[in-house]
Amino acid sequence: MTVLLTGAAGFIASQLAERLLADSCPVVGLDNFDDFYDPAIKEANLTRALDHDAFDLVRGDIRDESALASLPERIDTIVHIAARAGVRPSIAQPALYYDVNVTGTLKLLEFARERGITRFVFASSSSVYGNNEKTPFAEADPVDNPISPYAASKKAGELMSHAYTHLYGITCLCLRFFTVYGPRQRPDLAIHKFTRLMAAGKEIPMFGDGSSRRDYTYIEDILQGVEGALEWVGANPGVNEVVNLGESRTISLREMIDVLGEEMGVEPRIRPLPEQPGDVTRTYADISKARKLLGYDPEWEFREGIKAFLEWFHERRVEVGS
Repeated sequence: MTVLLTGAAGFIASQLAERLLADSCPVVGLDNFDDFYDPAIKEANLTRALDHDAFDLVRGDIRDESALASLPERIDTIVHIAARAGVRPSIAQPALYYDVNVTGTLKLLEFARERGITRFVFASSSSVYGNNEKTPFAEADPVDNPISPYAASKKAGELMSHAYTHLYGITCLCLRFFTVYGPRQRPDLAIHKFTRLMAAGKEIPMFGDGSSRRDYTYIEDILQGVEGALEWVGANPGVNEVVNLGESRTISLREMIDVLGEEMGVEPRIRPLPEQPGDVTRTYADISKARKLLGYDPEWEFREGIKAFLEWFHERRVEVGS
């Protein structure tokens, strides 16, 4: 198996690349090093992968057909993680989010069709559930009411993958990630942002009353799920499925802040702010389908995951001298 991994320099994909390479799986990484956050961070994410002879990096955009045409012929599997991420920014830039997340996914599915690639894993999001009242969220629940352009773009990607399975027999597995955290987490995400602010003695912006809840999923558990997904698409030709990847437990925003403060030895200084448009009140994954199809078995407790993240955060601060 040779995997095309999009968004290869990002938080999740860079660590997936290392796992695959360690298992002797060749990887072709595709990334445009977008400036949504500092591209130097992404360059650093790939340091270990670039040490492997079985890793090829292509600098290009998933929307650029010439970049896709330049990719090696040996690719037989696609893991599509590249996306314009973030709920709140998508409200300000809906056209950009549509272009990257919907058009980009379509270009990759067309690339797969043209090359005869029949295995496709797509990184979707728990945001597609919107503010569904029923919990935990199950894959069979209706997801027809997204509350942000980002969520709508991810649902569109799922629907497009279904069409390509139906028309061309491409096996597609859409993985709905639930609030992934851990080492290399994007700097704009809450855990990383709050850690940085607390380390600097600054206030934390808390949107709402702190009661919103998230199913925080540690990166190692997500990677285990993606590896299971790769096995699944290899063994189930012509099938399309959607699967949740979460921890199947929830943590409130206020509890998350308190745990961070306790582990950092800091008393959080909170600046209350109104709730943000597009933010869901809770996410909570039913992972019974993932357990059955993928052998998914998440293990990380939230506090242990925070400790591991903070260890990485402090090591990185020493490395960059900040």
